[in-house]
Amino acid sequence: MRKRVSILLAAIVLTGGIASCGADSPKTPAQKPADVPKPKQLANAPFAASAATGTQPSAVTYDAALVPTTGTATVAADSTQDKTVVTLHVTGLQANHAYGAHVHTKQCGPQPADSGPHYQDKKDPVMPSIDPAYANATNEVWLDFTTDADGNALATSSVPWSFRSSEANSVVIHAMHTATEQGKAGTAGNRVACITAAFGH
Repeated sequence: MRKRVSILLAAIVLTGGIASCGADSPKTPAQKPADVPKPKQLANAPFAASAATGTQPSAVTYDAALVPTTGTATVAADSTQDKTVVTLHVTGLQANHAYGAHVHTKQCGPQPADSGPHYQDKKDPVMPSIDPAYANATNEVWLDFTTDADGNALATSSVPWSFRSSEANSVVIHAMHTATEQGKAGTAGNRVACITAAFGH
């Protein structure tokens, strides 16, 4: 009888010791990193010649030498209340060429000017906007890039604001990098292509 009691007490002590050990160093599941939101793809299309009237291709070229119809464009954006990141990926353009690119207010049309002016967070009261106080890479979305030997490039712009609903509707590619000096700020030569992309909708 004494032997059975001793065995029972030993088991209780042992069990208590194990429970105590578990309480001192609890096992918790490994923490998973928070999911990082992926940019929303707004456009992904090959360039095509503009239609004379009516619905336009998603990506239009106005200069086939600088933006051939064999090229493609992808536009994506990730926006929060106080930050927006826009990316532009192009393939098959003229090799080793410096292009300008900006978000514009209107959709692409048959004519280069149909896409309207640059989208601005704080609107310049004087148009066309060539004042660097307004025409700059913080108040606008600039996506200038230089293609590689295959005509490919990736451009990214990050700005500390979000788009107003329905006021930004395209990315326009220009013939040269964007100027920053007074009287020319925001200009980048001819509009050679346009990608319809609805931001802030």
